[in-house]
Amino acid sequence: MVSLDDAVLARLEKGGSRYEILVDPHLVENWKIDNESVKISDLLAIEEVWSDARAGERPTSEALQRTFGTTDISICASTILERGSIQLTTSQRKNMVNEKKRQIINEIASTATDPKTKLPHPRTRIENALDEIRFSIDPFKSIESQVGDAVKLLRPVIPLQFITVTLAFMVQGKDYGAVSQLLRDSIQKEEWMSNGNWACVVSVPGGMKNDIIDKVASRSPDVEVRELD
Repeated sequence: MVSLDDAVLARLEKGGSRYEILVDPHLVENWKIDNESVKISDLLAIEEVWSDARAGERPTSEALQRTFGTTDISICASTILERGSIQLTTSQRKNMVNEKKRQIINEIASTATDPKTKLPHPRTRIENALDEIRFSIDPFKSIESQVGDAVKLLRPVIPLQFITVTLAFMVQGKDYGAVSQLLRDSIQKEEWMSNGNWACVVSVPGGMKNDIIDKVASRSPDVEVRELD
């Protein structure tokens, strides 16, 4: 449960009345993405619905029943979060937008390539392009949906291609544990060689190619790698 000092207001205005709850802004983000992943009781700083939280004024039970069809705090709070707005402070909004922007840039940089060079775009190029198109970032909207929106607007500014590359690695047997753990989710096939080396074939987004190669090399300096057609 978030402290009152760190909580922000979620507000719904309906039928000439105002309803407010005090919530954890970070858990609200998770709740909006998947409302079964966060309990309302964990999200609330205090289990109350207010007509004016700062003044300590509460709506009557009759008003709650009329507006929400219930006096159950969890149901009322869910409706406020779904239909209302989050009253972030300037500092809170700036921090959350900056963090979301960083995640969006990382996602694009790690999955997209420049079709001319077949290499990932530098993160600074993507960031500058987002600034150029004045892309509006919602601190409570999922990364996946915002990446999709951003890519549509970025394509006229910078060329983006989403491809999958296939890489073959061969490492010394002593490095098998560290490398296989790193590549575990991308391995398509693997085998042990007669000389004791371990080889595998992985499939990764084009934008991650150099990063994956560098990470494998850091765990196995004598790695052999080639890109398959």
